[in-house]
Amino acid sequence: MSLFNVFEISGTALSAQGVRLNAIASNLANAGVVSSTPEAAYRARQPVFATIYDSARGSQQPGGVKIEGVYESKVEPRKEFSPAHPMADDDGYIYLSNVNSVEEMANMISASRSYQSSVEAMNTTKQLIIRTLSLGR
Repeated sequence: MSLFNVFEISGTALSAQGVRLNAIASNLANAGVVSSTPEAAYRARQPVFATIYDSARGSQQPGGVKIEGVYESKVEPRKEFSPAHPMADDDGYIYLSNVNSVEEMANMISASRSYQSSVEAMNTTKQLIIRTLSLGR
């Protein structure tokens, strides 16, 4: 594997973490959304990643990270008794999103650290290439 492949591999990691950060932002933005039915309540979304190995892409391509998809949580939305709420159903219940804000904040920190690690790998590789080129002087 050449040093230039590090840029492509790190690029796929940056892209994957960007998708993860967007999903987290969407979840946090909809954390307090109220609905009148459990089906209409916002459900947290999580991206799923897979590893791409060299052999899966052919001998000329490096590995990386592939985004398998973004999936909705199967956890039921929170049900709260609030008969005075304008969106309450006939029984007086409202349905809140199943987003756990604390969990999402921890995920956001993890995603941003992973993003920073990929950027650092790219910067280190760039410095190694520059130093290698300066050896011939």
